[in-house]
Amino acid sequence: MMNTENFETKDVIDVGEGRRIGCVTALEFDPCDGRVTGLVVSGDAGLFGFGKREQTLIPWCRIKKIGEDVILVDADGCLPLPPPCKDKKKHRKC
Repeated sequence: MMNTENFETKDVIDVGEGRRIGCVTALEFDPCDGRVTGLVVSGDAGLFGFGKREQTLIPWCRIKKIGEDVILVDADGCLPLPPPCKDKKKHRKC
């Protein structure tokens, strides 16, 4: 059995490019049936941790293997998530 804390400690690796994408920061759920539909992965923040952290949604069907230390995914075609809205009035439109 796994919980959300187990996912946060694993590195996410793209098997197609052999590179580290980042770490899991959130799980995406289907509100109708409660199933996990994807992983939100936060990438590294540039040189020495400075810079923007890019978030990517990895659909659950793209997960190839969940190991003890890493999650192997096929991230081909997965796009970064848009930045969150900061304007509360526009938030509903985003």
